[in-house]
Amino acid sequence: MSSNQNQVVVVTGASGGIGRAVARAFGARHARVALLARGEQGLSAAAADITRAGGTALEIPTDVADFAQVDAAAERAEKELGPIDVWVNVAFTSVFAPFIEIEPDEFRRVTEVSYLGYVHGTMAALRRMKPRDRGTIVQVGSALAYRGIPLQSAYCGAKHAIQGFNEALRCELLHEGSHVRTTMVQMPAVNTPQFSWVLSKLPRHAQPVPPIYQPEVAARAVLYAADHPRRREYWVGGSTVGTLVANAVAPGILDRYLARTGYKSQQTGEPKPPAQPANLWAPADRDRDFGAHGEFDDQSTPRSFQLWASRHHGLLAAGGSALAATALAVWRRARS
Repeated sequence: MSSNQNQVVVVTGASGGIGRAVARAFGARHARVALLARGEQGLSAAAADITRAGGTALEIPTDVADFAQVDAAAERAEKELGPIDVWVNVAFTSVFAPFIEIEPDEFRRVTEVSYLGYVHGTMAALRRMKPRDRGTIVQVGSALAYRGIPLQSAYCGAKHAIQGFNEALRCELLHEGSHVRTTMVQMPAVNTPQFSWVLSKLPRHAQPVPPIYQPEVAARAVLYAADHPRRREYWVGGSTVGTLVANAVAPGILDRYLARTGYKSQQTGEPKPPAQPANLWAPADRDRDFGAHGEFDDQSTPRSFQLWASRHHGLLAAGGSALAATALAVWRRARS
């Protein structure tokens, strides 16, 4: 693996949200970062972020639903930046609506971008990493990879598909004894621009389900996963842990809870803006930069204790063992 300062990194969906924050974080390490997204204005702004942070940026307008475009982007990245060390799949789109209100071509488009886009990115990365027998692929997932929620059937389906696909791929790489690694980072609700540009058929403005985390929390998790890819996946945020544990223990009860609360919790009290853009077919950031953050800064936290605990689970386990040993010694002394 190259040093952080010499890393060549590809980030899909790099013009906004988590992808933008991830690209900026790699730039702060002085990495060479290829930025893949459709929105030209967003890409230019992301490239400027990386340059200011001390990294090298390469803008490559790409629709990840088209494998030929993704493969050509990978080829260009290697030609202009060098062999790819890390590939981060982030790009997605979605539709906020009850399933019955989603058109077949809309559902297909979400699947092509949000699921097949990850497949295409992984294929392009592996074509280059496997012959060198090194490299890391990070799949940015979601708690919704395990737990479906109402109003997001297309997105949940894509995240579930990525989960299964990535597990199968990981088994194959382990079988082959490959030194190429793949890992997945399951995210909580994050304050990204998606709630201002995803196609919504809801009566009120879409919002992430609290608690909400800032994109920089997600970016720190992705960089840590890229540096430590032997773990099969990482869970970010206490809400992600709680959701996945509850779904494993009592999925039927969670079905009923989400049926009762899921519609209201995903909408603010404000009407949906009449001129809200939709990035399903064309990029919303073609002529405007939305940045990494969405509209919910005042409700979002910039840190996650659970993420810290996940990164330091060995230290916590050792500390817990030490506390237990101390308590046992005190108890024995008291008895004697």
